[in-house]
Amino acid sequence: MTDRDRETQLLQTFVTLADSLVTGFDTIDVLQMLVERTTALFDAADAGIILAGATGELEVIASTNERSKLVGLLQLRAGEGPCVESYTTGAVVSVPDLADVDERWPVFADLARDSGYGSVHAIPLRLRDQSLGSLNLFRDTTGVLNADDATAAQALADVATISILQERALREMDSTRDQLQRALDSRIVIEQAKGVVSYTQSLDMDEAFQRIRRHARENRRPLVEVASEIVARRLTV
Repeated sequence: MTDRDRETQLLQTFVTLADSLVTGFDTIDVLQMLVERTTALFDAADAGIILAGATGELEVIASTNERSKLVGLLQLRAGEGPCVESYTTGAVVSVPDLADVDERWPVFADLARDSGYGSVHAIPLRLRDQSLGSLNLFRDTTGVLNADDATAAQALADVATISILQERALREMDSTRDQLQRALDSRIVIEQAKGVVSYTQSLDMDEAFQRIRRHARENRRPLVEVASEIVARRLTV
């Protein structure tokens, strides 16, 4: 790849990531695009991304093939390796030569070499103090990740992190809206039940509500459930 082609592809990758910030997007699809692009951009044989789930457990969310997925999974099971350390520290962790980490990460080093890799470079997916996972570049050859590549890879990882956080925020917002709507819907049913009890029992609205509420508490039932049965004329209180 020429420098011009590389620059064009890097810009296109940034555009795709930025587009995910303002349009509906599939997180896995975006991250899969990222690992595929980074292999060409940074002369990697393979790439993979690990993310922390809701429970805090790390998972391989995207990978270019089963080789990188296997190495990523092994790191998670063994609790060792640059990908895991990059996530826990929030820092770039580079292994220019896997022979150098035989003592530090023996299980990882053996499997990575057996898979044909010579070096691994892990880039954190982080925003300020929040770490979500890591973007990991697997090379067949030994060697460092030069400063320009490290800067570009971190920039891509940063934009991807913002995309992931935005998707989670939108999901939580939708959940909150759903909860609010359910609360509003429940309140409508309760108001209807108050009207029924007020009319049939000749009570004012406050007295009607207290009677419904007392029945729900005495029978350990949700207030809206009792109200629904009153409105459907299946219950008299």
